[in-house]
Amino acid sequence: MLTFEEKLAIIESFPELERKDVSLGRVNFHYNESAYDVLNVVYHLHPNGNGFVYAGKLSGYDTNKKGLVNIRNFSEDELRTIVAEAIDSLTATEQDLHEEEIWINENTMTLRLVQEEDMWNVYTDDDRLDGTFNTYREAMNYLEEEGFSLI
Repeated sequence: MLTFEEKLAIIESFPELERKDVSLGRVNFHYNESAYDVLNVVYHLHPNGNGFVYAGKLSGYDTNKKGLVNIRNFSEDELRTIVAEAIDSLTATEQDLHEEEIWINENTMTLRLVQEEDMWNVYTDDDRLDGTFNTYREAMNYLEEEGFSLI
């Protein structure tokens, strides 16, 4: 089993992750460029060696309800692999992002999210502009805050 310090060194070798110290000596690592609501790639890495990595969008891992995998007994290679895969799974690529999406709320009202040039626009059913956003993530967060979900 890797020590806390060894796990820290491996995880800190990923420059895209930002360290966040939390209570009881535990450490989280955020991926601030995530295309999704999930920012924690590493959750509650504890000085006793216990900790979790987000694998909710990955297959082949035994995850809990929150999509987390316990990494207590992971080898160096296993830890590097799952952290890299977790980051990749949260990174939006051009093929991942659709040029147009339909979002719906509980009242069956729909909005269209459309990529136009380098902006993301939200339109109502009657094609009125509801909002303009610089990134897909900003638009997605707005829609989710307003009670909409992707169809």
